[in-house]
Amino acid sequence: MKGIFVTGTDTSCGKTQIALALIEALRRSGAGVLGMKPVASGCEPTPAGLRNQDAQRLQAQGSHRVPYEQVNPYAFEPPIAPHIAADQAGVRIKLEVIAAATEHLAARSDCLVIEGVGGWRVPLGPSLFASDLPLALELPVVLVSGFKLGCINHSLLTVESIRLSGARLAGWIANQIDPEMPARDANLATLTTLIDAPCLGLVPWTASPGPRWVAEHLDLTPLLTS
Repeated sequence: MKGIFVTGTDTSCGKTQIALALIEALRRSGAGVLGMKPVASGCEPTPAGLRNQDAQRLQAQGSHRVPYEQVNPYAFEPPIAPHIAADQAGVRIKLEVIAAATEHLAARSDCLVIEGVGGWRVPLGPSLFASDLPLALELPVVLVSGFKLGCINHSLLTVESIRLSGARLAGWIANQIDPEMPARDANLATLTTLIDAPCLGLVPWTASPGPRWVAEHLDLTPLLTS
C-alpha cells in the first residue's frame, strides 16, 4: 500500500495544514491522491451525521470524491482525547475497521495521505495507540514539528519513539506556528543535524496558509525517490 502517515509533535502543530499540502504536492506530481483522518474528535452534528472540519478538508482536497465515512470512520463530538470521547460514546475504536476503510481508499488512488490524531502516542483505546496505525498499515511516517519554543525537545522525543516502535520515519517538516519564534533558523539547523531523516521543508508562519502556498515550501524528492 502506497501512502504516508502524518503525525505531529503535539496537537495544533499543523498536521492538517501539512497533510493538505502533501496531497496538493503529490497531485502535482501526477498521482491520484486521497486524504484520510481515521479518528477525529471535535466533530459537529449535521443531518448526514457527525462531521469533522479537518476530515472534510482532506476529503475535498483529494483527487476525487469518496464517501466521508471512509475518510473518517471514527468521528466523535466532544473536542477531547479520542479514547475518552470513544468511551463516552460507548464505542471501541478497532484497528480492523480503520484498515478496511484504508483498503477501500487505497483501491481508488495511487497514494494515501493519512493524518493521525493529536501526537504520536495518543491513546485510541485500552491497548491501541495512534502510533499503532502506520505499523499496521505498513506506511512510512512524516513528522510535523510545530515550530515554537520547545520544539527541539518535542521533536527529538517523538523521533525517538517512532524509531523504537519500528516505524520508518521518511522525513520531517518544520511548521512555524509561532510568528515570533526566537532563533527559528538555529532551531532548524539543530534538528536537521540531530534527526536522521530528511527535512522536507520549512513552512514559515502565515495567517492564511492555503495548501498551494504551503506546498511551495515543501521538497518531496526524498519521498518520491525512496
